[in-house]
Amino acid sequence: MSGTAPRSPVPAAPWRRLDPRTLLVHCGWLAAPLGSLGLTALATGGRITTGAWITLAAVAASFAVVTCIGLIRWARTAFRVTDESFDVRSGLLTRRLRSVPLHRIRTVDLTATPLHRLLGVTVLRAGTASPSESGGALSLEALTVAAAGKLRAELLARADTGATAGDPLLARFSPRWLRYAPLTFWVVGGVFVAVGAVHRVLDGMGIELWKLGPVRRAAEEFGSSLLWLTIPAALLAVLAAGAIGATALYTENWWNYRLEWADSGTLRIRRGLFTTRAVTIERARLRGVLLREPLLLRAGGGALVRAVAGGLGNREENRRRSAVLPPAPRPVALRVAGGTLRSPFPDPESAAADVPGAERSGAGRSGAGRSGRSTPSAAVPARPVLARHPRAALRRRRLRGLLWVVLPGTLALAGSGLVLAGADLACAPVLLHAAWIYAAVATPAVLWLARDAYRNLGHGLHGRHLVVRSGTFSRDTLALERAAIAAWTFTSTPAGRRSGLVTLTAAVAAGEGGYRIPDLAAADAPAFAADTAPGIIDAFLLHPDRPADG
Repeated sequence: MSGTAPRSPVPAAPWRRLDPRTLLVHCGWLAAPLGSLGLTALATGGRITTGAWITLAAVAASFAVVTCIGLIRWARTAFRVTDESFDVRSGLLTRRLRSVPLHRIRTVDLTATPLHRLLGVTVLRAGTASPSESGGALSLEALTVAAAGKLRAELLARADTGATAGDPLLARFSPRWLRYAPLTFWVVGGVFVAVGAVHRVLDGMGIELWKLGPVRRAAEEFGSSLLWLTIPAALLAVLAAGAIGATALYTENWWNYRLEWADSGTLRIRRGLFTTRAVTIERARLRGVLLREPLLLRAGGGALVRAVAGGLGNREENRRRSAVLPPAPRPVALRVAGGTLRSPFPDPESAAADVPGAERSGAGRSGAGRSGRSTPSAAVPARPVLARHPRAALRRRRLRGLLWVVLPGTLALAGSGLVLAGADLACAPVLLHAAWIYAAVATPAVLWLARDAYRNLGHGLHGRHLVVRSGTFSRDTLALERAAIAAWTFTSTPAGRRSGLVTLTAAVAAGEGGYRIPDLAAADAPAFAADTAPGIIDAFLLHPDRPADG
């Protein structure tokens, strides 16, 4: 008879449920139809038509159906965290069990809309290395803030991130950054987007915007006034409204912003005024940093920063979640970019990227890359030397600007003037004069932009990073880990082949999936690709000591 006692089985991890306040979150959709009904009653002087009563009855019926569905969904949804995986089960007729190994979870984000914050709950989203929405993320709505924080710590406990070094806090929100909010496209485009949204809402309620009394009177006064005064005044009003809207949107998105390295070695971004967001990026999934300088923001001395990382979802999700720094002073952007890379950011415009402690933290990651290919040491000067592109790239940009911007606008105005002149209309001479004025103004502007775009072209190697700079409306400087490059794509058009130019695209399992180096010299592109990421295209190159087959 053996004296060894039998082992007791290890108890399975218990299943946990969502917070019951999930049902109230699902009822948030009622705000739109009830608000539309209230606006309709207000616009009609309190008279509710038969159609409005029918709409109200449909809303009540939908509320009952959605409430029942939400109750069933809450009752049939559960989750648990085992020693190896994160499991979520759901469904009534078709039961669904999704299980993700803990070591594959890359990001755990918390998002709370104003309704969530009012109810004291938040949404948790666990992202994996898969870029697809269905296969790369598990979402739970809604958990209490305390429960969500505890669950996030459990999910990230297995992350192989390494320890942090130096000051973990990289940046926090400063009210002085608000001056950069109007220096974006939304200062003008946002006004037209807002007007279009209001028009669609009113049109859905049967209200024609242009027939409203205040709008009609404003249009009549505008047309009867001196246009040389009213048009500039209208433009100033649009710019003022856009600046106010852009500042309000900036404040809502980035208030309480904080960027830091967490103790677990993950990069954590917290931000939001009404809708709070908390995004975490695993250090091992960071592949580079993108310093973006839109034209207006660059003129104001500002820039923004995005992370190139895997596991952030599809293209649209990656665009929202990769933002590391909002529009801010360029020195701050350089410091944040270097802190994210854990080494000085290779900025061609500055003599050095001043990131305290960055050389110390970056030195430990130099040497052999993740794919086994060797990379140069990180002990290199902070300012990279970028190779200039051939003059054919400048000629190509000038030609495209003249053919796609100057010529179509000039022909459209001149053609319209000639057609109206044949009909003996008084406005025909105005259009003919507008045609040559447009050509005279647009041509130097296009040539200047083409020159600026060419001056911004550059590429080079800087330690373990590939550095690429391009663009004029948005000058982007990319620092991408050479070890992360998985493939190269060579693209050339007929015009590019005649000019001896080729576009080289580096494919990576992170960020946008591929990053372009436009208009390189076709003769130099293969050697540069081979030097950047050895071993990928070596088999396609002809070596001097080995004759070509055949």
